[in-house]
Formats: sequence, structure tokens, C-alpha cells
Amino acid sequence: MSDIEKQADSGVELITARDQDGYLLDASKAGTKEGLQLSQDQHTILIPQPSADPHDPLNWSQGKKNLILFIISATAFLPDYGSATGAVTLIPQAQIWQMSPDEVNHSQVGNLFMLGAGGIIVVVLAAVFGRLPLFFWFTTLAFLTAVWCAAATSFESFFAARVLNGLFSTVAQGVYLFFLHEHARKINVWSAFITVSPYLGPLLAAFMITQLSWHWPFWIYTIETGLCLTGIILFLDETYYDRRIPMDKQPTRQSRFLRLVGVEQYRSRHLRNTFLQAMMRSVKVILKPTVFLSTIYFLFTFAWVVGINTTLSIFIGPLYGFGPKQIGFLYFAPVIAAILGEVVGIWLHDLIATIYMRRNGGTLDPEARLLAIYISTPFMLAGLVGVGFCLENGYHYMVIAVTWGLYVFGIMITTVALNAYNLEAYPEASGEVAAWINFARTTGGFIISYFQVRWALAMGPQRSFGVQAGVTAAVFFLIVLLSVFGGRLRAWSGPLHFKTA
Repeated sequence: MSDIEKQADSGVELITARDQDGYLLDASKAGTKEGLQLSQDQHTILIPQPSADPHDPLNWSQGKKNLILFIISATAFLPDYGSATGAVTLIPQAQIWQMSPDEVNHSQVGNLFMLGAGGIIVVVLAAVFGRLPLFFWFTTLAFLTAVWCAAATSFESFFAARVLNGLFSTVAQGVYLFFLHEHARKINVWSAFITVSPYLGPLLAAFMITQLSWHWPFWIYTIETGLCLTGIILFLDETYYDRRIPMDKQPTRQSRFLRLVGVEQYRSRHLRNTFLQAMMRSVKVILKPTVFLSTIYFLFTFAWVVGINTTLSIFIGPLYGFGPKQIGFLYFAPVIAAILGEVVGIWLHDLIATIYMRRNGGTLDPEARLLAIYISTPFMLAGLVGVGFCLENGYHYMVIAVTWGLYVFGIMITTVALNAYNLEAYPEASGEVAAWINFARTTGGFIISYFQVRWALAMGPQRSFGVQAGVTAAVFFLIVLLSVFGGRLRAWSGPLHFKTA
């Protein structure tokens, strides 16, 4: 089979993509089905091939995997939700603490920075200590710091709590339970939670502060964090499993509680990475040209999510005479757009993959995932330009809602496509890839938060958002570059050669 290579490890045939040839998913094109495990439709080759071990997460029931996906996605929802909640509460906080809204916004900037840095720290620690203990301990600390945020009585205390909460809340970096042909659909669910979160936070907070103190939005955030922590304690299990280790030499699974707190993982630490090896995993991943170019693209594309969030609450109040409640209603637009992006993405990414495989002998290249960005980019450009024109010329607020929604719809499709591309390019580095993409996303937001308001006031919304659209259009050429040369770049840079899978 020219499109695949079979690698026998521990008596289990694994099928992996060559650097350029892609994944052969269509069993009818494989020549023989002997020894291959197929999906329920008996036509799709399972990649990776699951082992015979019932503890292999790929062998867990679909119900268990979907429940874990929901808990991971809900936990991934928390960081941006909590961060963006501060975009609305800063107005009453500024009045109470006798500060300017821009000064109070520095707590949000610190939180955003830690959301990115925390993700890199998490994947390093998870490679050493296991994924489940990191979920449990970091979410526990996220819950405690969320309580601190809600109970803070001074800006200094609130600032410290927000920074630490940003570090500990960003633990849900990736999804490790599914076969390759399921990636886009499952990442679509995970990304939907992440994409809708920075809008749902301000939406609910805007309604709450009309009747309640600014503390209450953060108490709600604390409750949500507590619910996710409860789900982790009750249902989550260790998803790390190295299929290169023979089944009879796999770590013994005795007690889920011991795995939850990290005792079992500590006992089998010799089978995982040293701290230095874990750090080098992240370094090796970002040095891959396709991953590096993807992070640059995403940094200059997702940054405007935070830019719009930061700007709108300040501009539309005086422009339309909106109070917190009216601002809250306006946030329904991006929430609906993200949901539409999720619904469309369910079939769009699979449709693109199906058409691509029909034209390429049943083979799916990772670069095929990038084709969805060709569709989403016009929506993002139209949305950014439209928001700028609306804020500059005072167009009806429903026009702002529509143009804002166009951008969010586009970014939802883009996020799924970019994550699926990098995950399928380097499946053995799923956590590291997701962490770097997240780092790019939050770093863009961190940078833009410092000057977005002053930039829009000095240049005018129409020109500032026009520049943002121009930047988005310019970095789209990185996607074109990856679409054409991505396979060659991966072949040139070679495999990752990790100690563990």
C-alpha cells in the first residue's frame, strides 16, 4: 500500500500517515481488509488502530467517550467565559474603586496572558504526571481562585485572583479519545464551547449587574467551575495510553481515585517522560514549520474576538444610549452565530473530507482540513469591516449584531479547521498542538487588550477595524502556503520522535 505504512508494535498493527501521503481511510482502496479494524460502517479504517486492551481509551464505549468529551468541553468553556465576564463588570468596579475602566481592564489583560502561558505549563506537567491528576488539581485550584475573584474587595486582591485563576483554569487543552475520521466532529463540539464562552460571559454578566453587585457574575462563574470539578471527580478517567507498550506491560489500573489524585501515575512514571523530555516535547512541536505558521495565523485572526469584546461595551453605550441590559441583549448575536457555526461545521468539515477522499483515492491529507478556511475567511472579513462601519457611522444596532455574527461564524469554522489540521499532522502531540494554538489565541487577545480602545478612539472604529480586516486577509496567505506546501514542510522537518506516544 503506497499511501500507508504499517508498523507492528506489540502485535498491534498501527496505521500512520506518511509525511506527504496522508491517511488512507477508505478500506476499499487498501487492497485487503485482513487484519484491519474498521468502523461500524465497515468502510472506514480506524486510525489509530486500537489495541486489544479494554483500558485503551479508544475501546471505551461511545457513551463514556462522549460524556468525557462534554466534561472536557465544559471545562474548556470556563477560562474565556470567566475572562470575558470582566469586560462588563469593569464598569461598576471602576466606579467603586475610583479608577478608570481602562485601568481595571489590566486585571483582564493579566488573566488573558496566563490563559496562554498556563496551557503550555499544563501539557508539560501532564506529560510527566498524567492528564487526569492535572485536570483534578488544576480545576480544584481554579475553583478556589474563582471564589477569591468573587469575594475580592480591592483591585489589588481582584487582580491577583484573576491572574492565578487564568493559570489554573486553562487545563482542558485537547481531546484524545477518538479516531481520525471523528476528529473534526468532536473538535467542533469542543471548539463551540470555547468560541461561545467569551460572549456568554458578558451576556449573563450584563443582565446580572443591572440588579446585583459585580460580585455575582463571578459567583456564577465559581458555581460553574464547581460543577465541572464535580464532573471530573465523578466521571473523568486517565486518557493517556501508550499503544507502543505491550498490553501485559501496561500500568495496572487499580483505583480511579488513586488515578484522580495521581498516585497510580506516579508509580508508573518510568513509562512516561522526565521533566526535561516533557519540556522538549513542546519545543519540538512549535519548531515544526506547519505548527509555527498555524500559530502565527491564529494569533492575528482570533485576536479581534477580544478586540471587539473590549471595544463594543465602551462604544455602543454612548452611541445608542445602551445600558448593561441592552448590551447584554446584543451579546445574543455572537452566541447565535457560534451555534450556527457549530451546526454548519457538523456537516461542512465531513463534506470537505469526503469530497477530498473521492478525488484522492480514499486518502485524506491533513491539509484538506484547511479548505474550510477558504470558506470562513470572507465571513470574518465582512464582519470586521461591517462592525467598523457601524460604530463609525452609527448604523442601526441590528446591523452591528449581524456583522458581529458574521465574524464569529467565520472564526468558529476557522478554529475547528486549524485544530483538526494540526492534530492530524501530529497526532502524537495532540496536547502540545492544542496548547500552542491556544497560546496564539490568548496572546493575540492579550496584546490587543492593551491598545484596542485607545487605537479605536485615535484612529476611529472604521479605520481600526479596517486594519484588522486587512491583517486577517494578509495572514490568510499563510493558509494558502500551508495548503500547497504543508506536506513538503512536514516531510522536510521530519517526525517528532517522542519518547512516549
